[in-house]
Amino acid sequence: TSRCNLRCQGCWVDVSGPERRLEFEELDRVVQGAKRAGNSFFGLLGGEPFLHPALLDLLDAHKDCYFQIFSNGHFITESVARRLREIGNATPLISIEGRELVSDKRRGGRGVFGRSIRAVQECVRAGLITGVATSICQNNIDDLLSEAWLKELIALGVHYVWFYVFRPSGPNPGHELALRPEQQVQVRRFVVEMRTKMPIAIVDSYFDHRGVALCPMTTGISHHIGPGGDIEPCPVIQFAVENVRDARGVYDLITHSAFLRDFREAAAKTTRGCILLERPDLVKQLVIKHGARDTTSRATAMAEVEAMRPRPSQWLPGREIPERHWMYRWAKRLWFHDFGVYDGRLDSSATRKMPCIGSLPEERCDCASVPSGSSSSQDHG
Repeated sequence: TSRCNLRCQGCWVDVSGPERRLEFEELDRVVQGAKRAGNSFFGLLGGEPFLHPALLDLLDAHKDCYFQIFSNGHFITESVARRLREIGNATPLISIEGRELVSDKRRGGRGVFGRSIRAVQECVRAGLITGVATSICQNNIDDLLSEAWLKELIALGVHYVWFYVFRPSGPNPGHELALRPEQQVQVRRFVVEMRTKMPIAIVDSYFDHRGVALCPMTTGISHHIGPGGDIEPCPVIQFAVENVRDARGVYDLITHSAFLRDFREAAAKTTRGCILLERPDLVKQLVIKHGARDTTSRATAMAEVEAMRPRPSQWLPGREIPERHWMYRWAKRLWFHDFGVYDGRLDSSATRKMPCIGSLPEERCDCASVPSGSSSSQDHG
């Protein structure tokens, strides 16, 4: 659903317009089709997923699957948490974007932090595997990218934490919140170090076991289905050719999509990071080539892409920080990220032939220059 009770800075979802949502029958058909193709894990986003009237019914109908629910937590009451525990196939991932003042500013509400913390407490009391997610940006990096914050979450009983890096996009991108390259390295270094010290799982989606950048969309590990049923390369790229309401089924739609295939191949050949941030010009070219439609109700997605200036994402060659904990090295190398599918797909030599973001003319680049050269021993832990 596109419906949400908050108005977060940098959000790309059409939360202010008329609600768009997939009904239970449509969601059920998507999950059934994905299961037939061997998929059993789904991430549920919004808007706010707990505002969808059929959310719990969907979970109950597919107890052979596992769901990660990205939520602000404001609608997770004691009874909802108990019901999630009874169904037994979902983990709530509660987003917290700062402490009291920062949360209210970032999320366009009042008392946001306290309500999210109460949701965490309800989930933990109910015996759910509970996570906390934070989009790290300029106004929360000092408070939440800290050992003290992790200790607070551990004391609450949180099982895992997920640190994203804020990606300016959408109608109000919030460029001033974006991290500088050295701050992105700071986030990566913190995550790697805390994995060796703190009794809490720390999730990321953008690096392999060597600390080399990845994009889950590039290999087709994940694509995004929007609230109108449109199959998009990823949540922030709001263009599509296919829609799950097509009778062909989700597996055929994704595997036979020339639009998605070209997106994966273009990203693999030009960057190991985010093609939208680094090469918005290529995003525009691919959309035009395939006649992809704007999937937003505001109908401004192309203008938003055209207004973007290239900026670095997680792909910062020479500044890789390998995993230090054996479990994360093993899991990333052999299990979660690639199963080897990245081998031969991501063309590092071709990437290095592309114009470096840091070397673009100043009027075209919305970032500080990226230092070149090999990493220091500190970067490698």
